[in-house]
Amino acid sequence: MLGQDKVIVVMPAYNAEQTLRQTVEEIDRTVADEIILVDDSSHDHTAELARELGLHVHVHENNLGYGGNQKSCYRIALERGADIVVMVHPDYQYDPRLVPAMAGMIHSNIYDVVLGSRILGGGALKGGMPLIKYVANRFLTAFQNLLTGAKLSEYHTGYRAFSKKVLEQLPLERNSDDFIFDNQMLCQALAFDFRLGELSCPTKYFPEASSIYMSRSTVYALGVMKHSILFWLHRRGLIDHALFC
Repeated sequence: MLGQDKVIVVMPAYNAEQTLRQTVEEIDRTVADEIILVDDSSHDHTAELARELGLHVHVHENNLGYGGNQKSCYRIALERGADIVVMVHPDYQYDPRLVPAMAGMIHSNIYDVVLGSRILGGGALKGGMPLIKYVANRFLTAFQNLLTGAKLSEYHTGYRAFSKKVLEQLPLERNSDDFIFDNQMLCQALAFDFRLGELSCPTKYFPEASSIYMSRSTVYALGVMKHSILFWLHRRGLIDHALFC
């Protein structure tokens, strides 16, 4: 709880049994009133461990994808009275100790969306981010900043915090159920003129941390460029796109 704001941490999970406990143990429970884990039909014991750790658990009978998982996370968080929602990946790639700082930036009413940036502070490569991913991240971020007019250090972090208002107003159900959901959501937040802030977040790459294959990374990159162009066209009144209305 921050003041009168109920803070809920959501975890979109898939085969996260090996890293879940460590992630949960580093979340400040004096700030996080509740942790919700949505298990996207894992093949391991993620859901059972989450229940053992006292989390509120929702399990998809069928795998819906990363975007589909987030839709469930945010819907359930709002149903349970969240004022501030922080998404933490349970693979321990992002530092869970930053939850109070991210939630606090929303609580202050300075920002509506807060991103944990791996690029700010220059720690991405030191944390083990593969060089090809780093180069792609920098290229796509520059491309998006050019088309959106924003000045973000990166659009591709999975560590995010949102106000209740953002989650209620954005047409999230229109978004993809795949990885491009993350990028669509940020484009929507910019289209709706929400205030986006960032803080530096150390990141860790190791075998148990989640990652996507090169083929899916390529599809994601093409999707990022496509939706950036759609955003640019929509902002200039050249098209009226349903994602941004």
